[in-house]
This record gives sequence, C-alpha cells and structure tokens, in this order.
Amino acid sequence: MSQKISVLFVCLGNICRSPMAEAVFRDEVNKAGVSDRFETIDSCGTGAWHVGNWPDPRTIDVLLANGIQTDHLARKLKLTDFKKFDYIFAMDRSNLQNIRRVCPSDAKPEIALFGDYGSAGVSKIVEDPYYGGDDGFQLCYEQLVDFSRNFIRKLYIDYNMLESKYSYP
Repeated sequence: MSQKISVLFVCLGNICRSPMAEAVFRDEVNKAGVSDRFETIDSCGTGAWHVGNWPDPRTIDVLLANGIQTDHLARKLKLTDFKKFDYIFAMDRSNLQNIRRVCPSDAKPEIALFGDYGSAGVSKIVEDPYYGGDDGFQLCYEQLVDFSRNFIRKLYIDYNMLESKYSYP
C-alpha cells in the first residue's frame, strides 16, 4: 500500500468514545513510528447534539492520565467522509447501522466495528460510558489501545505498509 491512509472513528455524540479512539489511535501510530503513513485520523458522531463541544471531561481525564492530549471538537458524520476516508470504524452495532444507512452506494471506505480488531477475550463493542462512572472510560481506553495496536499490526501484515524495522508491541 503506497498511498497514505485515512481513518475515521464514529460513535453517537462524538464526545466520549470516538474522540478517545482518535486520540489513542494517533498516539499508537506515533509510538509505532508510522505517522507518515496516515493522511487523516479523525472522529465524528452520528448525532449532532454535541457539535462544537470538547470531549467529555472524563474522556480528557483518562487520556491525560495516559499521556495523551486532544484538541478535538465534536462534529457530525458528513457525506464527504465517505469519499475522504479509507476506514470508518464504529464503536458499536447501533452506530454501525447508522453509518451504513447513510452510506452512498459508491462509497470507498471499509466500514466496520473497530472492535473487529480486538484480541481474544476483549469485547468488540465499546459501550457508551457517558451515563456511567469513571471505570467505563478506563475500560473504553483499554479496548481502544488493544484495537489500535491490532489494526496497526494488520496493516503491517496485510499491506506491508510499515518498514521492516517495525517492532511494535
């Protein structure tokens, strides 16, 4: 794969799971030393309730506790996203359905659950932690690290996109 890859993460309101996925994935890409292989890493929501808002403070707290910063402002999924991104990853089945419902027939991206890249024993569904406690945000973070590392590994194995020096955990 010679061209740069663009990845979009999607949840409902774009203030909890998907901005965390965006920030975690960007961090893992940097740790792997392959940021030059990615054009765009972004996130959005299928709903517009929080457009223009910062991520939930609990999302920011978990990211900061793990040395990750974000400057993301919530936005809603747009039709142009289906032309811009190579991969569109939903956090749960409901959002996956919502994405597929508005997806144009000529869309280019692979649309899937990000959890499809989870390790054995890790839930494929990133539950919405919004109405729960802080532990839900920490669990979300742990899942997203796992999915991100596995997706990066898959790109390396399937597309040989990473250099041979790749020794990512």
